[in-house]
Amino acid sequence: MADPREALDKSVQEQGNKIRQLKTEKAEKSVIDAEVAILKDLKAQLAAMDGTPAAADASKKSKEKVAKNSFTLKVAKGTKDYNDKEMAIREKVFSTITTVFKKHGAVTIDTPVFELKEVLTGKYGEDSKLIYDLKDQGGEECSLRYDLTVPFARFLAMNGKEYQNFKRYHIAKVYRRDQPAMTKGRMREFYQCDFDIAGVYDPMIPDAEILRIVVEALTALDVGEFTVKLNHRKILDGIFEVCGVPAEKIRPISSAVDKLDKLPWEDVRKEMVQDKGLAPESADQIGEFVKLKGGKDLLDILYKNEKLTANASALKGLDDMKLLYSYLEAFQVDHRMSFDLSLARGLDYYTGIIYEAVTDKSAPPKLAEGQRPSIKKGGDEVDESTVGVGSIAAGGRYDELVGMFSGTNKKGEPNLKIPCVGISIGVERVFSILLAKQKLEDIKSNEVQVLVASMSGLLPERMQIARELWDADVKASYMFKVKPKLLKQFEMCDKDQIPLCVIIGEDELAKGEVKIKDMRSKDPSQSGGATVKRSEMIEYIKEYLARQ
Repeated sequence: MADPREALDKSVQEQGNKIRQLKTEKAEKSVIDAEVAILKDLKAQLAAMDGTPAAADASKKSKEKVAKNSFTLKVAKGTKDYNDKEMAIREKVFSTITTVFKKHGAVTIDTPVFELKEVLTGKYGEDSKLIYDLKDQGGEECSLRYDLTVPFARFLAMNGKEYQNFKRYHIAKVYRRDQPAMTKGRMREFYQCDFDIAGVYDPMIPDAEILRIVVEALTALDVGEFTVKLNHRKILDGIFEVCGVPAEKIRPISSAVDKLDKLPWEDVRKEMVQDKGLAPESADQIGEFVKLKGGKDLLDILYKNEKLTANASALKGLDDMKLLYSYLEAFQVDHRMSFDLSLARGLDYYTGIIYEAVTDKSAPPKLAEGQRPSIKKGGDEVDESTVGVGSIAAGGRYDELVGMFSGTNKKGEPNLKIPCVGISIGVERVFSILLAKQKLEDIKSNEVQVLVASMSGLLPERMQIARELWDADVKASYMFKVKPKLLKQFEMCDKDQIPLCVIIGEDELAKGEVKIKDMRSKDPSQSGGATVKRSEMIEYIKEYLARQ
């Protein structure tokens, strides 16, 4: 039987780790206070076991305090609340991405947040263990969607006759039962922004446009320097075959190679040989290939490898890549690409070109030292100091996924074939990068352009001017107080970063005038502001804002 004191001591340590993690994530004070109350109760129980004087009283008081809160005020692990300033950044991210997607002719759709479990099962390889299953509530076994790609394929299988050729984008939440690293944008509930092109087209044309789109989007988002890593599943499968990987082990070995961006080669080789039963000599041959990376020049090197070009799968992949590079040059995005044979993408449904966009924040900070992502002592959360942001966008070609839902004919072929290629931008990871570049206090979370202020109450008159501004599509506000002090109204402009203030008083009303002051300018020559006729107020404000 376990020692009760040892178990309680362990609980104290775990609760302390939990509080430190919440502080690192800058959680709400009420959430941290609730967890601190639990910790105090545990410590009081521990002190009582040790016979510390007054420990029993302390334990009783702590229990009474916790009892007042019958539940813990916190969000579920791997999820997050966003405040108004954080949401201002996120809305700009969504708007920027949507603008790029629409520029390329996409329309949007929506699918349910949960799917029948059988729709999602068997589509994600080893990552299937991360799917959130829901309790059967009405005769159907369901799961929360893991991504937006499989639901899209299911949508096409149901509506394929109407959508044979289709550009679609979808921005929505997905769910993964993964170990979270909150400050790095790795979460259990998060948004994906997907752009996909479905239909039969000449080879590599849609693939090239998808890559142009991701470069446009990441450039517009101003994430800093980034690189798009490229590879081809047929090249990778050909390499595995040439290196002697049995057919039934190709997907598991591909999944191991996919970890090379997080783990050193020695660890990946160990997984291949010891965990997945691959012959050591085959693993060593794979190692010689997956260390290769470059640009279009790497194609020339691979074409000279006679064993590789003798493999039909590898040759088809090389020919696709050669054609793709010619289109990427036409789109002037080839300089952003890195042909990287270590890129594998763990998901089972990819059939052709695959890609990931990475920044200098993507790799684990201590990967070069051979340090693996670790779990915090006393908990089950990833130590965020040992992990990177990861890829900020990823995708590839998946030509057979729709057919998996359509059933087969007498020949065993899918009833419906709709090849697809797409990209998914990870909003949370982009957000974590953008948030690190800004100070929250400098972010304007509202869009108010004008505050209507007065020197002597005049609430109905302030309301009337606000109404005139709203009618003219000018974003305006006023203080919800009958007789606010002018200084307090000016402070509201500073706090909410409102650029202009319309000021009225009895004299201005009598003369049919207003004063308009630029609250961003500390120029003393402004004095009380520019005097403007009430009838010209709207025109003056619009012209002034347009110049800024």
